[in-house]
Amino acid sequence: MQTEKVVDYIVNWLKDYATNAGVNGFVVGISGGIDSAVTSTLCAKTGLNVLCIEMPIHQAESHVTRAQEHISHLRNRFDNVSDTRTDLTPVFETFKNEVFFDGDQATIDMALANTRARLRMTTLYYYAGLYKLLVAGTGNKVEDFGVGFYTKYGDGGVDLSPIADLVKSQVYKLGASLQVPESIMQAEPSDGLFGDTRSDEDQIGASYPELEWAMKMDDEGKNPSDFSGRQLEIFKIYKRFNSANKHKMIPIPICNIPNNLM
Repeated sequence: MQTEKVVDYIVNWLKDYATNAGVNGFVVGISGGIDSAVTSTLCAKTGLNVLCIEMPIHQAESHVTRAQEHISHLRNRFDNVSDTRTDLTPVFETFKNEVFFDGDQATIDMALANTRARLRMTTLYYYAGLYKLLVAGTGNKVEDFGVGFYTKYGDGGVDLSPIADLVKSQVYKLGASLQVPESIMQAEPSDGLFGDTRSDEDQIGASYPELEWAMKMDDEGKNPSDFSGRQLEIFKIYKRFNSANKHKMIPIPICNIPNNLM
């Protein structure tokens, strides 16, 4: 990958899209992870206004520290970057007090995790509307089109996706080029939706390099019978997530009424 040229291409794409849309810039949720760090830096390089937002909900301290470090780093480099912090913990707790819990604990925990993501999406769009900004998505190709590892209408609810054609390893290459803080470059990827430090790999059962390999094998039309051992395990994990989350990756189904019924 020609890293510098890819950076320039994305920055120009972002700037052209925002200019044609008649908006003032971008709003990005900052999690303390590599994807949001790279996305916000690319947005900052457009020269347009960039609002970085922290939205903690019982957040692990390590995530908060990295997010604040990145925002400080970005503001020191770019005078078009501003930031704000919206503590969504009280909102989340109020929501929990108003709903009933019916099901096994794992199902409840997942529903609440997705609720966190949707509260954050609502917050991003509030500020986007306030300042005439676009919500910049932070999903990469493996998450968005491989295993569907995101929340529908949560972190998947965005206006545009600048890094969604890059696999995770490519995002890290951009991160190094864009001078993303080393603490973020070295941190284990995590969605931060459970209020602890569990990593994406803990949840999925495979690392991003492994998932990238499986995605490539799937694109080449490989079958489980082509593999054994750990490779077979990884491929099955990838296919399971890809199948279960397919509904996130395709357009919303529309019931088209036949002409003879209209």
